Amino acid sequence: MHSSVLRAAALAAAIAPVLAAPSAAVAAQNSTFYGITVHVSSNNIKVQDPKTKQVLSFLIVPKFDQVFSANGKTTYQMTAIKAGQYVGIIYDQRALGVRHADKIYLLTNANQRIGSQ
Repeated sequence: MHSSVLRAAALAAAIAPVLAAPSAAVAAQNSTFYGITVHVSSNNIKVQDPKTKQVLSFLIVPKFDQVFSANGKTTYQMTAIKAGQYVGIIYDQRALGVRHADKIYLLTNANQRIGSQ
C-alpha cells in the first residue's frame, strides 16, 4: 500500500507542470502579422507585408466577428475589410496546423501598432 501512495504522489508531481503549462503555451503560440490586404473572401484573407513582400493567407471561420478598429474599441463586420487596406491579424496554427485569424484590426497606417483592449 505504501508503494502505491508513493507512485501516486510521483505521478501527481510529474503531471503538475504539464497541467500548469497549457495556458502559458497557448498564449505563446499566438502571432501577429501586419500588412496590406491582397484578397478577402468569406472564408479567407490574404495579407502582404509591404516591407518583406511576404504574403500569408489566413482561414476565417464561419460567423467570424472579431474585426476591430486600430484602438480595439469599435467592432466591424467582415464586409468592412477591403483589398488594399492595412490590417493587423492575430492568428494561431493550433487547429489542424492551419493558420487562422483570431482577431483582425483595421489600421490607418502601414504597420501601426495594434491598440490594446
